[in-house]
Amino acid sequence: MAQLLVRHLDDDVKAKLQHRARRHGRSTEEEIREILRNAVRNEGGAQVPLGSRLAARFAGLGLTQDFPELRGQEARPADLES
Repeated sequence: MAQLLVRHLDDDVKAKLQHRARRHGRSTEEEIREILRNAVRNEGGAQVPLGSRLAARFAGLGLTQDFPELRGQEARPADLES
C-alpha cells in the first residue's frame, strides 16, 4: 500500500479531522483514508448533469411540465398568492 505525507497542515484542520474521526468511531488515519476514497470515487467517470438526474428520478411521478431556463434572469420573489 502507498503512503502519503501531508506537510504544513493547519492545526485547526487537524483538530477538526480528529473530532470528525471520533464522531465516526474510527482513527484519524482511517477517517482521512475514507475522505480521500470518497473524494476520488467517481473521478474519470462521465458525470450526468443534475437536471438529467432529477428528471430521471422523478420521471415515474407524472411530472411532465417543462420549466423555462432561468439562467441570466434577475431573481424575483415567488408569487405565493396565485
